Amino acid sequence: MANLNLTLEKLQNIADDPKIMFNKYLGEGKKVIGCFPIYTPGELVHAAGMIPYGLWGGQVNPALAGQYAPVFICSIMRSCLEYGMLGAFKGMSAVIMPILCDTFRGMSGAWRVGVKDIPLIGFIQPQNRTNKDAKKYMAAEYEVVKEKLEAIAGIKITEAALAASINLYNEHSACMMEFAQVANDHLDIITPKVRHAVMKSALLMEKSEHLALVKDVLAGLKELPKHEWSGKKVVLTGITAEPNEMLDILAENGIAVVGDDLAQESRQYRTPVPTGSTGLEQLAQQWQDRTGCATVYEVHNTRAEQIVQMVKSTNADGVIVCLMSFCDVEEYEYPMLANAFDKAGIRNLCINIDQSSEGAGQYRTKVQSFVETM
Repeated sequence: MANLNLTLEKLQNIADDPKIMFNKYLGEGKKVIGCFPIYTPGELVHAAGMIPYGLWGGQVNPALAGQYAPVFICSIMRSCLEYGMLGAFKGMSAVIMPILCDTFRGMSGAWRVGVKDIPLIGFIQPQNRTNKDAKKYMAAEYEVVKEKLEAIAGIKITEAALAASINLYNEHSACMMEFAQVANDHLDIITPKVRHAVMKSALLMEKSEHLALVKDVLAGLKELPKHEWSGKKVVLTGITAEPNEMLDILAENGIAVVGDDLAQESRQYRTPVPTGSTGLEQLAQQWQDRTGCATVYEVHNTRAEQIVQMVKSTNADGVIVCLMSFCDVEEYEYPMLANAFDKAGIRNLCINIDQSSEGAGQYRTKVQSFVETM
């Protein structure tokens, strides 16, 4: 139990202060590549011997970013730009940005102007994934990313190195999905904030390091007797469930998180990289295989049904939609999600997530009211 607590504390500290690992890697002489959300190919960075480092913003009220980014765009992007302009990422060798929506298109230009000392590597995922050439196009985009990473690293990314990284990432993804299941037997220990810390810390660490720690967590949890949770249980969906204050408020009201469809958490891990003739083709096929995400176009949207099934399989009492402020793709999908939840008789709550404002008061009031309806 002592080792379990120490490991969870370590992961919590890393999630709470992302600079811990950033400074550690720079101090070791390693090159760090910033990875914007959501689906950035960390396997390519890892195969080049560099560190993929997740850029997910933070609780900051932008002062400089407003020069290039209006207030009515995703606060994660504004926060990242603010940190970049403040020099928080000084020492980073480059950033990779997937151009998934209109906000990313504008932010790619804003970054190049506002953060001139950190080059940006952009790539575009094809949204018409039923087109016969979509996979070929995706592989070509990854080839460009690969060449730029090779120039930074000063080495060639071999097929063997990429295959090893893909295998590691697949093993890590499977471990994270196992953690999400095992955690539900120990909701007294894996509180909403602890669960989030285990997930978020994965984006800030070299994968084999994080994998070893999560394996330790799993081993520690499996040694304990199952805990019968007497409180309420919810599934979270959205981009991110931060800030921590909101997660603490869930715990204060006797709510445990038993599943998630969060872009920052399980969405990262639920779609493995499949087999293929080359590593780039494998990564391209993974994009083809992704479902149930607002940033991934589907002719027949599957997200609502996936969440409904998750609620049923976990015996959750409801769903909390963590709606990122000014995230157009998430906001467009919300009415469809709410309608599906209502039809299935699932209680649901929508909370506005904005990294540039303090929202603890509104979170507490909404969560307390939600609990009273359960």
